[in-house]
Amino acid sequence: MVVYHGKESPSETDLGKPYYHNQLHEEDFVRSEITSEKAVVMGLMTASNCPWRMGKMVDLHKLEGGSSERKRKKLDVKCQIERSKAVSRKKDDSDIGGKSPKNILPISQMSAYEGTRQLVIWDKKEYSLELDQKEDFYVSPRSGCSDVCPPPFGTSSSTSKVRDNTRNTVRETLRLFQALCRKLLREEEGKSKEGGVPRKRVDYSAAKILKDKGKYVNTGKQILGTVPGVEVGDEFHYRVELTIVGLHRQIQGGIDYVKHGGKILATSIVASGGYADDLDNSSSLIYTGQGGNVMNTDKEPEDQKLERGNLALKNSLDEKNPVRVIRGSEDGRSKTYVYDGLYLVEKCWQDMGSHGKLVFKFQLDRVRDQPELAWKEVKKSKKYKVREGLCVDDISGGKESIPICAVNTIDDEKPPTFVYITSIIYPDWCRPVLPKGCTCIVECSDSEKCSCAVENGGEIPYNFNGAIVEAKSLVYECGPSCKCPPSCYNRVSQRGIKFQLEIFKTESRGWGVRSLNSIPSGSFICEYIGELLEEKEAEERTGNDEYLFDIGNNYSDNSLWDGLSTLMPDAQSSSHGVVGEGGFTIDAVEYGNVGRFINHSCSPNLYAQNVLYDHDDTRIPHIMFFAAENIPPLQELTYHYNYMIDQVRDSNGKIKKKSCYCGSPECTGRLY
Repeated sequence: MVVYHGKESPSETDLGKPYYHNQLHEEDFVRSEITSEKAVVMGLMTASNCPWRMGKMVDLHKLEGGSSERKRKKLDVKCQIERSKAVSRKKDDSDIGGKSPKNILPISQMSAYEGTRQLVIWDKKEYSLELDQKEDFYVSPRSGCSDVCPPPFGTSSSTSKVRDNTRNTVRETLRLFQALCRKLLREEEGKSKEGGVPRKRVDYSAAKILKDKGKYVNTGKQILGTVPGVEVGDEFHYRVELTIVGLHRQIQGGIDYVKHGGKILATSIVASGGYADDLDNSSSLIYTGQGGNVMNTDKEPEDQKLERGNLALKNSLDEKNPVRVIRGSEDGRSKTYVYDGLYLVEKCWQDMGSHGKLVFKFQLDRVRDQPELAWKEVKKSKKYKVREGLCVDDISGGKESIPICAVNTIDDEKPPTFVYITSIIYPDWCRPVLPKGCTCIVECSDSEKCSCAVENGGEIPYNFNGAIVEAKSLVYECGPSCKCPPSCYNRVSQRGIKFQLEIFKTESRGWGVRSLNSIPSGSFICEYIGELLEEKEAEERTGNDEYLFDIGNNYSDNSLWDGLSTLMPDAQSSSHGVVGEGGFTIDAVEYGNVGRFINHSCSPNLYAQNVLYDHDDTRIPHIMFFAAENIPPLQELTYHYNYMIDQVRDSNGKIKKKSCYCGSPECTGRLY
């Protein structure tokens, strides 16, 4: 195996051979035929950096026949937040034409196109890369037959720890970007409510802030192959995020490439349907070349030329270097980009496009032994209307607006019996009083006149799309006594579940929760619902302690927001509300909702947020789960249970210990 480390680059002699053969011996190809069975990527199943974990807190496992040790979940607010993304763009340079190769011209007849000028718009102000900027490149180290992401669960080795650190850097950078976007979006939304004109696209503004502060990742030499810190299945809701992490450096161009020794090679492509790409096959892609004024209606279309991106893909066919593929999809409201892994260019031909001009077509086949994307599995189940392992159609019994099914592909076990409820059960002595409420007639926005906005520090805590802007110690939503309409932007978590959730049997952690939808960062997931107990009664309920959630005892790690305040000094956040002391607990063992099944992780993708809306008793806020980052379909939803290692004691005062099996690379191995 040939591996290039550090700043070394392949020599001219090496480039004389196909890149892919430089990386492999023949036995690698043989071995690839009999590799392990297919894995499914659950998305950003983090090689995580749990920056909010002060004093190592770990997991609670829902194991049958578990001990009666006291395992209480503590709310961890303003610490587990942030890793958001929002909506997206189109592919600007890529493809058009039919799917079948007609009017094919042999590549040998295409030399007349070389050296001609391609009519592609290059916005030099928007980070475009000229050829002289792409002279050097780096070949990422490879192992085995292909660069595949590690399994979602498992302990990390010394090698993987290095990879995990890079992964953490990528994730932290994306969280900063997403936080910036939500902050900037709230500013723009405020201007539109006041009749002003929005200033800029928030994604470009946020990216510029990061770029000016030197926060971009993988900014050195162009990389052929896997990009450090980026894994198959990662989702991006803004096209510019691909540039921020070094996955695809062209802001607009659909084909990214690098020049070396007078020859350009393709490094990545974005296939998002801007042209007539065939995106349905999960292992093969027919990609149409760029140029020819196909996307520009103001100019006459012309034959595409074998130059720039098209030439790079043709050269990659000859050199056999892997090309990263990012697939884009659109649901009518937003666009999502998913990193699909490495592909090899297998064929190149010319075809007559729908506009009557010749276009280049490229067939790319996916490198074997890479995990399948979760959305492909979801699409397959919808197509055949069969959910493998389905054992309960709706655990809520129709009480939720969206059914929540139970899936078990592990064994024959069914979910534990409990009474599904959709609101907290208060004890007889507890009679929460309705708050006074605001007097706004339309959606709340006036930071001085709206009493709810005043309670939130003079701002609405949500974007217009329902994403929470940032974690606070306490969020005040408009409630039953408010005069504003149900459509008010400050009514989010009280509206209930909006994503298609399901519970599923895990290998080692009992039942867990996941979604069949892509979940944007900042989105509301569900509430943790059960019986409200005083501390003394909660202490007496032993045997099923894993379903007890302590209210309060919050701890806060403001590292993300400290970083954000450094990037945006004028965007300081304020919060008036603080959870009162009372020692209350929510018990979901006999009465609860889907929230009772959410497992712990040392690297969670959710966080718990205190919310008040139907009463103003700060001792007993609602516990609402929000997405701390973009979550792809089928990735398990988790939050941090906030236990302190060596701080849990038995009745004799001895320290109790319990193992953690969350499987995160950052797992401490102990629950407490």
